Amino acid sequence: MITSTINSCPPHPSTYSRAKRLLDIIGSLIGLLILAIIFLPIAIAIKLDSPGSIFYSQTRYGLYGQPFQIWKFRSMIQNAERLKYRVPNQAKGLIFKNENDPRVTRIGRFLRRTSLDELPQFWNVLIGDMSLVGTRPPTTDEIKYYSHYHWQRLNVKPGITGEWQVNGRSAVHDFEAVVTFDLRYQMQWHFWYDLVIVWKTIYVVFAQIGAC
Repeated sequence: MITSTINSCPPHPSTYSRAKRLLDIIGSLIGLLILAIIFLPIAIAIKLDSPGSIFYSQTRYGLYGQPFQIWKFRSMIQNAERLKYRVPNQAKGLIFKNENDPRVTRIGRFLRRTSLDELPQFWNVLIGDMSLVGTRPPTTDEIKYYSHYHWQRLNVKPGITGEWQVNGRSAVHDFEAVVTFDLRYQMQWHFWYDLVIVWKTIYVVFAQIGAC
């Protein structure tokens, strides 16, 4: 879904930065190597914990509103999307969060707390759908209600991590705060800023800051 709002904006410098793309390729290869090493125990744990697939795929929207399939380790029961209407949304605005979501499995809570569920997204980075650092990729349910202001988030590639991750992570419950973080990233972006966010992300993940 490409809007005239996005098309009317000049390309963001991060979208044609060779240094950023090189960082993405190197980082994604390292991430996929880690995934290969720990894949088997995670896959077994997911299968033993609840019936269903090992991976979870969902349509998200990336650069200029282009749809793509995002990949994660499954952290919820199978067909969890069909039960979403039963779970109250604790977030404000166009995001969905519930700290005690009953659809999340036992191993799923561990995977989310440690961010291990995100590892398959390194494949998305390698093929160019995502970047290591960027904005949060929205869902179909979210973009239906986007205003002109919100579409500006998609002037850069979505990232595995970003400003919103290192400034609250899952503790951020206000969509407008996420938008503010994403637009601030766009304004402040330069190659070294990506490296700073990557290092901050490593600290946040290992310290489990804002995890749930």
